[in-house]
Amino acid sequence: MSLLMPSRPIVINPDLAYSIGLNEAIALQQVNYWLKETTSGLERDGVRWIYNTNEQWLEQFPFWSESTLKRTFTRLKNLGVLKVEQLNKSQRDMTNYYTINYESELLDEVKVTKSKSSKCTLPSGQNEPMEEVKVERSNGSKRTALIRSKCTDVLTENTTENTTDIKKPICPVASQPDGDVLITDQAKQVLNHLNQVTSSRYQVSTTSLQNIRARIGEGYTVEELSLVVDYCNAKWSEDLTMSAYLRPQTLFQPTKFPGYLKSANSWAKAGRPPRINGEWAREDGVFRSSFQNTDYSKVPNGFRGANS
Repeated sequence: MSLLMPSRPIVINPDLAYSIGLNEAIALQQVNYWLKETTSGLERDGVRWIYNTNEQWLEQFPFWSESTLKRTFTRLKNLGVLKVEQLNKSQRDMTNYYTINYESELLDEVKVTKSKSSKCTLPSGQNEPMEEVKVERSNGSKRTALIRSKCTDVLTENTTENTTDIKKPICPVASQPDGDVLITDQAKQVLNHLNQVTSSRYQVSTTSLQNIRARIGEGYTVEELSLVVDYCNAKWSEDLTMSAYLRPQTLFQPTKFPGYLKSANSWAKAGRPPRINGEWAREDGVFRSSFQNTDYSKVPNGFRGANS
């Protein structure tokens, strides 16, 4: 069966991809579809908001991994073209709602077109008749694997066109924020939150940011890292032994963070209850079943005083 248009395709504007990036344009166009073409979501102060879970978004973007999805939405938010908020009044409901900042300059067709035109020049020979360009038939094997299969070979085409003299693109793409810089900025936000919540003074350094940057690079969001800070502070701050581990090296280490995040999400869904005298003040059935058998006196493995 042909892969060409058997169902509704995802269509994007090339100028939009030029302005904010290809993945970001794909995701933002889909958000726009939900906002403009459906009655989903809710309206708040004259603004329509829609929501989908990560699983529902991935059904619409089956060619992305979950980490790619998270990075794409995080970048849209940081660019200021996508707004993400938790609009439900209940503290248990952590559902993210999305809307588009249609006033962003990155979505201004006139400004993007001018920027694009100022950087592009018409390539020589662009208007030559097609038959004058001789291209040999590709010798690459037919691609029969499905989109989601893992491919290790890169297929190339053999042509008679001489490309050895091409030293740089005639039309450079729009400049984008450096990925490492973006991750570092987000890591600083998390470190600042940690300092505020725990009344600490961790400095911006390689040691403080290393684990935070690594988790963000894996696709975790600033909100998820900050939630872990809040949860562990609620759990450990009154414990003289454990309070010493309210630090970046412990909270965000790769072997511990996923477990902390899972517990933090359960804690948040239970209404973020306080911890009094070593016990959670709220005794919600779902919440209690997640924590009542946990030994909170155990120091994390790999640190002085840990049980072997």
